[in-house]
Amino acid sequence: MNKPQTDPRLEVFYDGACPLCTREMRLLRARDHRGQIRFTDLAAPGFDAAAVGIPYRDLMDRIHAREPDGTTLEGVEVFRRLYSLLGFGWLVAPTRLPGISHLLDWGYRVFARNRLRLTGRCEDDACTIPDGAHLQLAPVPVRTGRRPRR
Repeated sequence: MNKPQTDPRLEVFYDGACPLCTREMRLLRARDHRGQIRFTDLAAPGFDAAAVGIPYRDLMDRIHAREPDGTTLEGVEVFRRLYSLLGFGWLVAPTRLPGISHLLDWGYRVFARNRLRLTGRCEDDACTIPDGAHLQLAPVPVRTGRRPRR
């Protein structure tokens, strides 16, 4: 087994209250034998978005990661970097091709926009997420695809 690194090559910020997100991070963590990735759960007690330097709402809107030099990645690019670090560069390469890249970006945006609803954190047309600054629930409007009744 390889020796873990002391400084990770990437820090990923994910929604630990999202079952799909948590499952994905658990799978990635199990493959990270060299300790290249720091997994930071936005839902963990004491998480402070201000210390990260990215607004909590932005972190909750889509997945983010940060490289050691401070470069921030968002969306599908985070997954590309994660999988590349874990030795799946061959799987990542086709995702950069025109057409495929655009389709994945679009698909992730649709998922991210509807993630709260898809993971059961919405009632009626309103979703709630904890406000990272105050840890209180704040309503977040979400489009459900239903038309209002007249």
